[in-house]
Amino acid sequence: MLSPIHPDELAALDRAHLIHPVAPWRLHEQRGPAVLASAKGAFLTDNRGHQLLDAFAGLWCVNVGYGQESVVQAATEQLRQLPYATGYFHFASEPAIRLAAKLAELTPASLSRAYLTLGGSEAVDAAVRFIVQYYNATGRPGKKHFISLQRGYHGSSSTGAGLTALPAFHRGFDLPLPTQHYIASPYPYRSEAADDAAVIAASVAALRAKVAELGAQNVAAFFCEPIQGSGGVIVPPVGWLKAMQLAAHELDILFVVDEVITGFGRTGPMFACEAEGVQPDLMTLAKGLTAGYVPMGATMVSEKVYAAIADAAPAGAPIGHGATYSGHPVGAAVALEVLRLYQQGGVLANGQRGAAHFSAGLDGLRDHPLVGDSRHRGLLGALELVADKASKRAFDPALGLADRIFATAYRNGLVFRAFGDHILGFAPALTFTESEFELLFQRLKKTLDDVLAMPEVRAAMAG
Repeated sequence: MLSPIHPDELAALDRAHLIHPVAPWRLHEQRGPAVLASAKGAFLTDNRGHQLLDAFAGLWCVNVGYGQESVVQAATEQLRQLPYATGYFHFASEPAIRLAAKLAELTPASLSRAYLTLGGSEAVDAAVRFIVQYYNATGRPGKKHFISLQRGYHGSSSTGAGLTALPAFHRGFDLPLPTQHYIASPYPYRSEAADDAAVIAASVAALRAKVAELGAQNVAAFFCEPIQGSGGVIVPPVGWLKAMQLAAHELDILFVVDEVITGFGRTGPMFACEAEGVQPDLMTLAKGLTAGYVPMGATMVSEKVYAAIADAAPAGAPIGHGATYSGHPVGAAVALEVLRLYQQGGVLANGQRGAAHFSAGLDGLRDHPLVGDSRHRGLLGALELVADKASKRAFDPALGLADRIFATAYRNGLVFRAFGDHILGFAPALTFTESEFELLFQRLKKTLDDVLAMPEVRAAMAG
């Protein structure tokens, strides 16, 4: 056990030594951390005793809620029995083998092989490396260009951050690479398209045009999220994902679905692909795989891609991709128990029932003066705030509205994602109860009202 430390001293140590992900470093040194101390169910408690309803499942990941004893027990038992096993030199562990087989069973039929990682960024990086290897193995070495979506997010590895199309992940990192390209996001609220069919048609046309511009002989793959998460919870029309898969295959490029956020019941079914019968060539997974209890991700690969790489290698030569913690037995044991909870523990079904409360709560705020749009699928949703509803005019970034909203919500005992472009993201645990949804929307309504009452916000809306 760690010895007790005063919150102020802990904050000072954080400011002096801990680099936070995706943070303004100097600003963080000034403001310091909000230190979380404990959690149970849907609630967090910080180290100053303030309790918070977590409407974001940690970082879109704690799908089974906090404090699931069976998950803790699975990790503890595996730590005692076999805390580590390498996957190198043909070694394996039972949990890793069983997890790979389970993922092959659960994911779309096109996917038969699992490379186990420590998270989503590593899963995307592995997917890119496998794709490069695949085209080299099949005698098409010119296919090196990748296409993804504006506002897309595919992690922050040296390669994946270039597939990500958010400015903060490019600035100062010499990204995107010359082989990384984007097409417009299927963003109904901000689209000029007349209806859902037109949004889909525009995306398909954009993919075709980009491939034609680059040359089909040069394009390797199209990466997409079924719903764009960190780009602002952009929910494409139903049918978009299937249309893009069909277009990619007609264009002879691999179709890669990033289900790091949308997988494991987040949008309703186990995977968002299921809803449209999509059969990707590769799929990246993480977050809900272990519900965030320990790090774990996966790159799922079709037999076509796997076999091409395996058969092209010189006899007995290794495929040079790997990591010390690939297939970690503790992570795999936790993942197996979390998957059991989804299926046999009723978590997936509870999430599907809760979607009605969630959608009604978000849509019920459409009339609020700050809210321009409500969008959602399953237990993944957002409110987009605007200064003027009629014109959809956004707030000036100088107002710092996102920080104001987050701080106000925190005081009101609520945590969600407040994006810099005034989109509020929500991803409650699949274990949320009806009363917790009621509390979520009570606190959210109060937060919006409190922010609306700020003179600076009212002035921005009047302007």
